[in-house]
Amino acid sequence: MPRTGIRWKLSAAIAAVGALVAVALSLVVHNAARVSMLDNARDLADERVQIAQRNYEASGRPNFPGVKIDDPALPKDLLAKATAGRRATYVTEHSDGVPDIWAAVPLKDGRILSLHTNFTDRSTTVLKDLDEALLIGSIAVVFGGCALGVLIGGQLSRRLRKAATAARRVAQGEPDVRVRDSIGGVVRDETDDLARAVDAMADALQQRIEAERRVTADIAHELRTPVTGLLTAAELLPPGRPTELVRDRAQAMRQLVEDVLEVARLDSASERAELQDILLGEFVTRRVIARDPGIVVRVVHESAVTTDPRRLERVLINLLVNAAKHGKPPIEVTVEGRVIRVRDHGPGFPDALLADGPSRFRTGSSDRAGHGHGLGLTIAAGQARVLGARLTFRNVRAVGAAEGVPSEGAVAVLWLPEHAPTNTGSYPMLPE
Repeated sequence: MPRTGIRWKLSAAIAAVGALVAVALSLVVHNAARVSMLDNARDLADERVQIAQRNYEASGRPNFPGVKIDDPALPKDLLAKATAGRRATYVTEHSDGVPDIWAAVPLKDGRILSLHTNFTDRSTTVLKDLDEALLIGSIAVVFGGCALGVLIGGQLSRRLRKAATAARRVAQGEPDVRVRDSIGGVVRDETDDLARAVDAMADALQQRIEAERRVTADIAHELRTPVTGLLTAAELLPPGRPTELVRDRAQAMRQLVEDVLEVARLDSASERAELQDILLGEFVTRRVIARDPGIVVRVVHESAVTTDPRRLERVLINLLVNAAKHGKPPIEVTVEGRVIRVRDHGPGFPDALLADGPSRFRTGSSDRAGHGHGLGLTIAAGQARVLGARLTFRNVRAVGAAEGVPSEGAVAVLWLPEHAPTNTGSYPMLPE
């Protein structure tokens, strides 16, 4: 559906109400002025017919301008009144809307003396001038209402837009942002109530998330000691297949505990990068070959970057581990400027990951499932945030392939920032 701003809706509403009020007021004023002029004209005609009556009774002949005796054009209703012995006035209108004024009075000899006059041109001109003034005033009211609506609606729209922007920043993980402070202003209205409600909700959610993070970190921290003891005890077991299984599971549990602690630290937003200047292509090539010499590394364009080598290596290794566990060889790593691409030739990332991003303890769909606890990509995304980088995921499909056709591989792309990520609280590492 088409999207219309609140300022234009408010302007249209005020303009419509203003137009209705102006039209109604104009009609009332026009009719009141016309009735008043007709009443004055009838009073004048009544006075003149009385004067004509006195002159006729005194002289015996009609000597007043415009009077007639037994006028055959006399309106029937006025004739009936005069025949009944009453003095009366009457108004008739022509097809062009111009009225005629009639006045009649019965004479002593039984005849009827009448006076017929037209509505004066001056009165008609006054009505036309009044109508023009009312029309101009109505137009001014409508445009003034539109301007007022734009002004009021614009202020309200700006406050709501600021509130929406602040709410989006809160949703993106900026806990210090407050909607009420963002909208500002000295006016207190419903937007302040909305802002306070959103801030209260954000505070409650932040407290709950922080409590859950602390519980997770505490549990993982408490598990460190018994898991370390379990690994030590496993080393004392006699050689054999059961011992290998115990050691493998104990090592997996230890890795899980360390990963949970790392995720907790990343969620707390307290991690800061220690920045160094490195050649990205050379760095990636050395780390990948040390990890797996069979992985193909291609440096399209070398670039010097300022980043945290330890965290960058953590992101790179996690992407490689994910590709090895859930994808298929060959695995390719491409470095182009500040961009690192890690591609495998497996079934691709699950739709949920592409839509919502990495989620902890989710290893993928059934066609991309494997061993592990599902924290690798979550840690990679968290470390990328600390570096001020952007980590994206997509699947590779053949050109023109239908929606249901399986992917030809998965690609994770790490976009390092152009400048040092000081906005994340990171700091340069001073040489020793």
